[in-house]
Amino acid sequence: MTHRYVYSVLTGLCAIFSILIVYGFVQYEQALTVTVHVDTEYEFVEVPGPIQPIPYIKQIDSGWQKLGKALFHSTLLSKDNTISCASCHNVHQGGEDGFPISIGINGSLGDRNAPTVLNSVFSFRQFWDGRSATLAEQAVGPIHNPVEMGTDFQQVIQKLNRSQEFVDAFTQLGVNEITPDSVVRAIVTYEESLITPDAPIDLYVLGNQSALTEQQKSGYEKFIGFGCVSCHQGVNIGGNLYQKIGRINVVPEKLLADKGRFNVTKNENDEFVFKVPSLRNIHQTAPYFHNGSVEKLEDAIRIMAIGQLGITLTDQDVADIMALFEAFSGQVAPEL
Repeated sequence: MTHRYVYSVLTGLCAIFSILIVYGFVQYEQALTVTVHVDTEYEFVEVPGPIQPIPYIKQIDSGWQKLGKALFHSTLLSKDNTISCASCHNVHQGGEDGFPISIGINGSLGDRNAPTVLNSVFSFRQFWDGRSATLAEQAVGPIHNPVEMGTDFQQVIQKLNRSQEFVDAFTQLGVNEITPDSVVRAIVTYEESLITPDAPIDLYVLGNQSALTEQQKSGYEKFIGFGCVSCHQGVNIGGNLYQKIGRINVVPEKLLADKGRFNVTKNENDEFVFKVPSLRNIHQTAPYFHNGSVEKLEDAIRIMAIGQLGITLTDQDVADIMALFEAFSGQVAPEL
């Protein structure tokens, strides 16, 4: 299944490969690697063009999914029982919290905007700086982060063992002793289910010409023609490569306080490099960028056009692309 997905991404990228070469946009480090958790299978459909539709879930373990949902929404995962995964990732409001910077235990502030959890299974790396290769690695981070949940698995498991409901739920899945691996497995299985198929853009690329309005079609043509797809393509319309912010022209100084992936690799070539975010459900994930410093989507579009493409957009261009972005929004798939 992983190989089929990588093939679909490659097929879409072939159509724009010449653009990538000319502009030098792609940071090639594992840019086409996608990790999909083995417990869940998806039914991918390959279509011509740079944007691929969200697949349907073919198989998922509903027991682990339901347990993962309970853990995802449980504050027992935090030191003072005040913060859950859902505190920063509201699955009914775009998959994030709507704040520039998320709030952890004791009112502590993080240093980056919470990325959406929706469709995150289709991202090639997790976190803005890509420091985690899988959802399983990502799930461990917030639990141990002192300004997020501020705890560790020993404390979490002690609390779960005092909850008869959780003990029974794990036992029903054949887990007689709760472990970090079983907690992470449950959370990841739930996160794998948080996908948004059948957005208008999916229906359109699958052949339904009436799925987009005329303005959205115009926006789609500009999205491709201007070169936006050189970074935002594939199933997640992003999330499958790294990019340096301000690649061609300067961007607002407020976006350059964080050196991004450099903080992980200490490689000067990675200064101001971030994972390209998904544009799925982008209208629901304001404010924007890694530090949540841009409130309006139209401003984010203009900043990216100038900084990444060297293009100054007209008001009509922005309006058309904004309309297209509405077509990127979909509903979370129902639980199986």
